[in-house]
Amino acid sequence: MQYIPNILFIIALAAGIGYFTLNIRKIIRNIKLGQEVDASDHTGQRWRNVVRIALGQSKMVVRPIPGLLHLFVYIGFVIINIEVLEIIIDGIFGTHRVLSTVLPAGLYNFLIGSFEILACLVLVGVILFWTRRNVQKLKRFWNPEMKGWPKNDGNFILYFEMVLMILFLTMNAADQSLQTLGAAHYVEAGAFPISKFIVPLMDGFSEATLMAIERSAWWLHILGILIFLNYLYFSKHLHIILAFPNVYFGKVVPKGKFKNLESVTNEVKMMMDPNADPFAAPAEGAAEAPAKFGASDVLDLSRIQLLNAYTCTECGRCTSECPANNTGKKLSPRKIMMDTRDRLEEVGKNINKNGEFKPDGKQLLDDYITREELWACTTCNACVEACPVSIDPLSIIMDMRQYLVMEQSAAPTELNVAMTNIENNGAPWPYNQMDRLNWKDEN
Repeated sequence: MQYIPNILFIIALAAGIGYFTLNIRKIIRNIKLGQEVDASDHTGQRWRNVVRIALGQSKMVVRPIPGLLHLFVYIGFVIINIEVLEIIIDGIFGTHRVLSTVLPAGLYNFLIGSFEILACLVLVGVILFWTRRNVQKLKRFWNPEMKGWPKNDGNFILYFEMVLMILFLTMNAADQSLQTLGAAHYVEAGAFPISKFIVPLMDGFSEATLMAIERSAWWLHILGILIFLNYLYFSKHLHIILAFPNVYFGKVVPKGKFKNLESVTNEVKMMMDPNADPFAAPAEGAAEAPAKFGASDVLDLSRIQLLNAYTCTECGRCTSECPANNTGKKLSPRKIMMDTRDRLEEVGKNINKNGEFKPDGKQLLDDYITREELWACTTCNACVEACPVSIDPLSIIMDMRQYLVMEQSAAPTELNVAMTNIENNGAPWPYNQMDRLNWKDEN
């Protein structure tokens, strides 16, 4: 009978990790539906970006107050995971505070004390985040795309984090009381600078009651962590895991540089070369024209763009910086990423059901992202610069524009006129080259 809790713990742990692994494999499969991209260049710069942006949170602290609060939550969750490691070992082997038996007492006390201080900071940060969202009602959290699930998801995460931190401190307070009573199995170990203020609330409780509180908080804490781990798949909080690879694969060339299709570039060069033979066979090794120009659905996007979609934190910094959105246009870079992820998830469910993707009569263009949104973009890169995890909404917008122009000839009238003038006159103005300087003769 004494091994039943250990067995139950191992079952819960295996189920939680197993389900998480299953969902992560689905995400990897969905990302791999995109077009392959060679990201083997600038390796040093990529790793520096990971250290500076993902680990160092350099883009978060551009806005000091939310940046500092996020830093508390980020560091707290990373470091408190050491305590989770101890809980897992204790759960499997039936021990209690096992690390106190292998670490020097001073170091163990320092760690537990640090965990408690960080847990308190996390709790304060989460409460202030909730207040910013629901009481202060910052505009970027109340945009049209944040209605329904996105809004609720943000709050669910904050509630989760509040409960986990409260359970952690309650567990430690009960543990401290049991240590004081000299209860069997509760070794005297750890420093409790925060939970010691909860201990007076437990004065007069019997040893059995304290053990029930400690064990209940212990179980609820670890089960809550496993539930939260698996909630990530359905949540914007997936960025906890994906931010690091996303920053690594982020754009390392100047933000104003757009990619060119090699096949189109070669055609233009040939047109400009007076000695080129337009009827000559393509040179050996020359780039072939792609089967499709641009992107109309998620399968046309690159793997990095699909990784971007899954990594989006829905923080809205991109949209709050977007000049098109700020002047009342329909474009929201955050919505571009959310729509891409929603469509990718829909494609993934199609594959789960059919074994392979079966055309469903839908696509990212028009069914999720409208043409009005795409053409509202000024290509200023403000959204790319603002993103704290190196997401690039502009690349998706440009690929979809390319599809509209090169596959459907569906550019706005003003752009079609300019392109026609360039083709006919060598300039975007409606004057032939012979008449361009006529203005100088006008009075």
